[in-house]
Amino acid sequence: MKIGYSITLPVVAAALLFFSCTGGGESESVIAAQDLARRIIPAQAGDVIFREAASDSTDTFTLSSEKGKIVIEANNAGTMAVGLNYYLNNYCNTTVSQYAAHPVEMPDVLPAVPKPVSVSAKVPYRFYLNYCTFGYTMPWWGWKEWERFIDWMALNGVNMPLATTGEEAVWQRVWRRFGMNDEQILAHFTGPAHLAWHRMVNINSFQGPLPQDWIDSQAELEKKILQRERSLSMTPVLHSFSGSVPAVFKDMHPEAEITKVSNWGGFGDPYRCWFLSPTDPLYTEIQKVYIEEQTALFGTDHIYGLDPFNEVDAPSWDPETLASMGKAFWSSLEAADPEAVWLQMGWFLINDRKHWTPGNMEAFLGSVPRGKMIMLDYHDDWVLGWKLTDRFYGHDYIACALLNFGGNTLLNGNFPTLIPFYDETFRDGGPNMKGVGSTLEGFGTNPYYFEFVLSLGWNYPETPDQWIDKLADRHIGREDATARALWHDIIMNIAPQYTGTGVSMNSHPVLGPKPYNWTVKFPDIKGRTPVMDYAWRKMLEIGSDRYEYKYDLVNLGRQALGDYFDTLRDSLQLAWDKRDMDAVLKVRSEMDSVFEDLDALLACVPEFNLQVWNEQARSWGRTPEEKDYYEWCARTILTIWSNNRGLCDYANRQWAGLAKSYYKPRWMMFCDDVIFDLMMGRKISEDNFDARLRYHEINWTVPSITKIDYSQPGDPVELSRHLIEKYGF
Repeated sequence: MKIGYSITLPVVAAALLFFSCTGGGESESVIAAQDLARRIIPAQAGDVIFREAASDSTDTFTLSSEKGKIVIEANNAGTMAVGLNYYLNNYCNTTVSQYAAHPVEMPDVLPAVPKPVSVSAKVPYRFYLNYCTFGYTMPWWGWKEWERFIDWMALNGVNMPLATTGEEAVWQRVWRRFGMNDEQILAHFTGPAHLAWHRMVNINSFQGPLPQDWIDSQAELEKKILQRERSLSMTPVLHSFSGSVPAVFKDMHPEAEITKVSNWGGFGDPYRCWFLSPTDPLYTEIQKVYIEEQTALFGTDHIYGLDPFNEVDAPSWDPETLASMGKAFWSSLEAADPEAVWLQMGWFLINDRKHWTPGNMEAFLGSVPRGKMIMLDYHDDWVLGWKLTDRFYGHDYIACALLNFGGNTLLNGNFPTLIPFYDETFRDGGPNMKGVGSTLEGFGTNPYYFEFVLSLGWNYPETPDQWIDKLADRHIGREDATARALWHDIIMNIAPQYTGTGVSMNSHPVLGPKPYNWTVKFPDIKGRTPVMDYAWRKMLEIGSDRYEYKYDLVNLGRQALGDYFDTLRDSLQLAWDKRDMDAVLKVRSEMDSVFEDLDALLACVPEFNLQVWNEQARSWGRTPEEKDYYEWCARTILTIWSNNRGLCDYANRQWAGLAKSYYKPRWMMFCDDVIFDLMMGRKISEDNFDARLRYHEINWTVPSITKIDYSQPGDPVELSRHLIEKYGF
């Protein structure tokens, strides 16, 4: 069976779809959809009937009512799930969150479908995830979190998820076959939170060696992930060999064409990668062994991520050399799996336009046969990559929205740009535009943006305005004109103006005009704060018992308090300029108060709570030492990121625990410096402050040094009411 034009599902999946049935006559697709319904809406699942329609090349579902039951007919389990989600969203005012912590709130009686509704997919591919997501959002997930998330992907139509969990188990088997021992292999891997960048040929060994228990447990988790994804008609994208080899491998093969990868993220030589040229005979040999071992462990769906030049330089920028390398990459995959399709991130083409000129792009991409490569147009919410690459020179491509960097919690999402960009792509992107998706680096703050992007892959009858209306309805559980108007304002007017990655309270404190830190880019909020305050206040007035509503209150409130802190930072600057000690003391007290109040508000929902993140990390450890190790890794990536300041604060979050124990002390230290220097009549020593700040940051990442006093969960409605009154919002 073919999905779209070039992806062959495994024979076993095709058999499940068309030939397998139970003693009761139900197909495996129907059984998988029924199981999903029982997980999502257990009390009402018996009133939903799934039927398998005749197979077609286009995914299509039909909703209808029959004898008091809801009937969903579709060509496979994944499309049945999309039909169920459409029914829940549009007839039940129900949202199914990505997070298992969110309850699925349902009416007591399932509403009837007045007349049959049929919806088909616009495109064959619906892609989701980014290598970075496995570091910024999902590194500590267990099966509970993955199970809900896979269901969410199915409900939203994803049929091509990236699946790199447990990859290190494959590599361990590969490097053993090439003569390396386990001590050498484990030392080559990074710690768990940084494995995404190890897989992308960016860094090696940082926070390693990787524990063997981690490798084994993640391999078992990946088997469950893949089994569930395949049962729901998904084609998981596994990895392949992108050229990164251990340093010891270079010593073992001095004859091989191995070069050091360019510096990435400020990491020094001990953590830099070594790159084996794809034109070296060893490359094809390693690729073959890798695909063999991966297939033995996880099976294959014949689509492989291969991304050798993510934010690092190619060994040469000569077009002929790039063409020969592209051809060699492809040949190695084809030799390992004749059915292989190469999935390539398009980020490198838009991120480094200096080197990836049109000539170089065409040379590299043009070396791969058409139909054998799928490109991810990586950032279509901001720049249309297909326009820069002559529609990727004929290769199939998927229009992806990035929307989130580093898992940041800024309220953003550029609907006004997103909608016309996708309209243009569907209209003018060419016949090789075969999919939609998201390459988000992290998620959790604004999930509705990703739901909307995935909805663009279907011929839904609703307009974007109607989609927003229904979003408002299901977040409060009823139709309400005020709520609808507010959500239109949030999505179309408020959120698009937040184009940075953080708020100043999460940044390196500093006075003066220079940026706080290049990794934290702030939006211009002048004149914006009253609008944000209005949104929070208006959301409180609307009222609802829905969990999604309470989450929205916290989400709006944390952004409003973040904006308010920006005004305090400006007041601190003004007080310093005037040498007004009383004003500085007042600002310091207010900053302290905002951090404490923000932390309490964030603790009201688990999605904004560091305690959840850290406890998930610790759950993978078997001994106190292992638990501390995993928490150290978990704290590091959110804050200092690395062993240098190059990416410090890149993954900043407004989270309970972080606000009070990490970000607040930085600003209090800074205010104390301002006070002391005003007393002494001298200018602040930035070097001295930076040294003390770094001492705090590094110590904070170590659980045995810094214990965190977590705020206790409260009522977000009552707390929002109190804070709105306290700060005069």
